Amino acid sequence: MSTPASASISAGLSAGISTGSAAASPAERVSTPVDGVDVLGALSPSRAGDFLTCPLLYRFRTVDRLPEPPSVDAVRGTLVHKVLEDLFDLPAATRTPDVALSLLRPSWDGLMLEEPAYADLHGDDAAFDSWWASCESVLRRYFTLEDPTRLEPAEREVYVEALLGSKLLLRGFVDRIDVAPTGEVRVVDYKTGRSPGERFEATALFQMKFYALVLWRTRGVIPSVLQLVYLGNGEILRYSPDEQDLLATERKVEAIWAAITRAAESGDWQPRRSRLCSWCAHQSICPAFGGTPPPLPDGAVPADVVPG
Repeated sequence: MSTPASASISAGLSAGISTGSAAASPAERVSTPVDGVDVLGALSPSRAGDFLTCPLLYRFRTVDRLPEPPSVDAVRGTLVHKVLEDLFDLPAATRTPDVALSLLRPSWDGLMLEEPAYADLHGDDAAFDSWWASCESVLRRYFTLEDPTRLEPAEREVYVEALLGSKLLLRGFVDRIDVAPTGEVRVVDYKTGRSPGERFEATALFQMKFYALVLWRTRGVIPSVLQLVYLGNGEILRYSPDEQDLLATERKVEAIWAAITRAAESGDWQPRRSRLCSWCAHQSICPAFGGTPPPLPDGAVPADVVPG
């Protein structure tokens, strides 16, 4: 039997209640309502990663929905992803480094129209020029890792979602899905940073196993290869999952959601210090750094959910 508190949280999760005022995430804007199903909530690999990194960070992003200033690294990633997406709209023979570089400026202009705040991101012309050169550098490096003239992706920037038997909805965006003539599926994700050390490879692969689980549950096919393309230092991390991998991933996401639910019920979102704190936008209100989080409204629940 559920307690009044847990019943309230469950209702809030399935109704998509948010206590913050930030705009809906890209996934929320395109997610499909699950009619007739009492959905527990929704989880993306990014938000699952937030909770594993720091439960308080998860709270700030999905319960409070606190704004975060864009970072130069994140915007570089957005820009380069856009160029690589558009590159495959062109005839195969024209997918050259020079053509990719020529797409940078129109892609940047388009992003500026969507996010005018990017105009103040760099501070001065010298900083912008250095950042622009870094965008060009990672694009050139892409061509040392793959030959896009010989690739015809089946899908790019595709939204995927799957409802588990527990009624937890998994969702996210996959950069690229390749399908071989013989039917094998390869899931590809571009990273504009450097590849992780061996100690952190499992964390990096969690996102890809998450996508593989969604594709398996919705399409009945286990991807043959999960491929992370690191443009920061020109390395590729490949992994071939099997059914046991994906069942273990399903158990992991269920456990993460159970922990999120317990935190929501208790209101106890603990900070977890790590080297990633150096890049956190919320240090000033984090108890680990002497700050005080904003009050948690009664009945507050994670907002990374969709209507049931």
